[in-house]
Amino acid sequence: MIIVGVDGSVASRAAVEWAADDALRMKEPLRIVHVVDRSPYQVGRYSDIALPDVLQREGQRVLREAEALVHERQPSIEVATQEAEGAPAVVLREQAKDATEIVVGSRGLGGFAGALLGSVSTHVAGHAHCPVVVVRGEHRPVRGEVVVGVDDSPECEPALAYAFQQAKLRGSALRVLHAWQLPVHAFAPEITYDMDEIRRAQHQVVRDRLAVFAADHPQVTIVEDVQSAHPVDALADASERADLLVVGSHGRGALGSMLLGSVSRGVLHHAHCPVAVVRA
Repeated sequence: MIIVGVDGSVASRAAVEWAADDALRMKEPLRIVHVVDRSPYQVGRYSDIALPDVLQREGQRVLREAEALVHERQPSIEVATQEAEGAPAVVLREQAKDATEIVVGSRGLGGFAGALLGSVSTHVAGHAHCPVVVVRGEHRPVRGEVVVGVDDSPECEPALAYAFQQAKLRGSALRVLHAWQLPVHAFAPEITYDMDEIRRAQHQVVRDRLAVFAADHPQVTIVEDVQSAHPVDALADASERADLLVVGSHGRGALGSMLLGSVSRGVLHHAHCPVAVVRA
């Protein structure tokens, strides 16, 4: 089952459209979830008791509109709606237990105008154990390419598997991007590097990661892309020409944003297309 979180924002509508299209591609049912958060209205001596009921009615309206959008866009898929109560980020994270993937907008109604990524999308992408797709509100033409970031760690293999599946279902090319920067030795200028050897090692990293997956997906056209650049910069640049950017999550910290890892967190802030974060 694919789950999409909605709140009536522009990014939320884009997330519904993306989720409906992916439900059709993956032949999965779709569940539209809206979370009513009553906590801001349950504090203080003179809290407004009527406001939570207004929020609930508004949530039902948001769900109806989202369901209508799905029926209009992909009338053949199975769709259900659910209204839940609690903190949106926590509820959506719990929904991940039953989900094939979760789709959320990059920034909801409560975000600042200049913020590219909201707290809900950050939390869900950092905690959910299924793939989480973060969608911006802009409509973009189809590019025919999926991009996946790889490195030499085993944590990137689930991201590769997801990226190959998406490329196959879309009939898209798959750009496998490995970016790496030379370390800066400010106090050791005598250290030298064999750049040809480094480039060979970079290409070998990509080939090793591709060996298993490419054999199982012969219909997917693969573009190997090895760059000497910061991974966030290289992936963000590649996202301008992509329909989907897929990254693994290597974070190991205790805090939500730290669970994402620096590269996946940076990509979520700077990518120009939807981003899928796939945890190991």
